[in-house]
Amino acid sequence: MEKKATFGAGCFWGVEAAFRQIEGVTRTEVGYEGGHLENPSYADVCSHTTGHAEVVEVTYDPERVSYEQLLEVFWNKHNPTQKNRQGWDIGDQYRSVIFFHDEEQRAAAERSKAELDASGRHRKPVVTLVEPAQTFYRAEEYHQRYLEKQGRSSCTAQLAEAS
Repeated sequence: MEKKATFGAGCFWGVEAAFRQIEGVTRTEVGYEGGHLENPSYADVCSHTTGHAEVVEVTYDPERVSYEQLLEVFWNKHNPTQKNRQGWDIGDQYRSVIFFHDEEQRAAAERSKAELDASGRHRKPVVTLVEPAQTFYRAEEYHQRYLEKQGRSSCTAQLAEAS
């Protein structure tokens, strides 16, 4: 039986691309979660008035990939010591957040966060939020699999080409 996991780690394009490469991930969708406006658009979220984070909703087969493995991808894909910023992207929609779907995910996320914080891997404390899943609003179609559609493997490639 498939399960869902939801992660916010900055710009959702690169995060989605990372999860799509994991064996056992059967589907990814980018969208918005954690705010107060129903059916927000990208423009709404970028206005910094809705409270939503850019997230990736990952559907996975727990027989093929564990939630802990997904957490590792999440931790490795961004800087969890940055509260509302990842690279050039600044704002609360880029916050580091794990939206858990059940008590097992909450416990695993909290444990994983504490282990990472204690590991000394980062000089600053891990500020990732761990919150109950809320309503997931699917982003506009042009955001889905964006980097694949652009023939890119990362947001960094996009930024490098733009400069």
